[in-house]
Amino acid sequence: MEFSVRGDGTLLLRNRWAIIQVSISTSSWYTARMIITYHGGQFIKITQGDTVIAANPFGKGSQYKPIRFGARLGLISVNHPDFNGAENLAHGEKTPFVISGPGEYEVGGISVSGTLAPKGFGKDELLNTIYAVEMEGVRLCMLGALSSVDLTSEQIEGIGEVDILFVPVSGEGILSPADAGKIAVSLDAKIIIPIGWADPADKQLALFLKEAGDEGIAPVEKLTLKKKDLEGKEGQVVLLEPLSHA
Repeated sequence: MEFSVRGDGTLLLRNRWAIIQVSISTSSWYTARMIITYHGGQFIKITQGDTVIAANPFGKGSQYKPIRFGARLGLISVNHPDFNGAENLAHGEKTPFVISGPGEYEVGGISVSGTLAPKGFGKDELLNTIYAVEMEGVRLCMLGALSSVDLTSEQIEGIGEVDILFVPVSGEGILSPADAGKIAVSLDAKIIIPIGWADPADKQLALFLKEAGDEGIAPVEKLTLKKKDLEGKEGQVVLLEPLSHA
């Protein structure tokens, strides 16, 4: 007997007498694993199959060295060189759809909800957008340059239920380690990924990990998962090594 899978997730079984159609769930059987990498600052790359999402890539004038690769979707939380390098997400024939502010968006089956943070970033009070991204049933939240835990009920509703939370734990003008822990608890994320650090010896990172009860956790190069891998997880901290390459 031979088999093949159509684009709509239908399994075709063939033998010498008949073709049998069986509808299956593409999310559990056919969907590629999600791969998450961290590139320093607030820069996150999410890959699933041929789809690449990049959040807060480094731009011209950033304190970080820009990294270039092709992305399907770019998310910009703050109009600042450390966050707004959308030009570095175009490569070859790939040109990203760029989202740089609050609103509801649908891009190639990916849902994005942008919510304005309660306070601006830095001395110029630059607007900061919190993004909730849902793809293949997994909801990810990027807090951007969040500096206050005082989220309104409307803002929390906009973020929704969070599977994977990227929370800034180090850097000028953002959450303190204690506040980062509070926001992580309040959003009830299944997996928490601290960002904004460059050195495992970073004191702010160490304080956050102490607050979370995860002192001594070793960084890993990437997080690879499917939706089913989230079952039973409650506030698990994953430390991703900052990568200087795509």
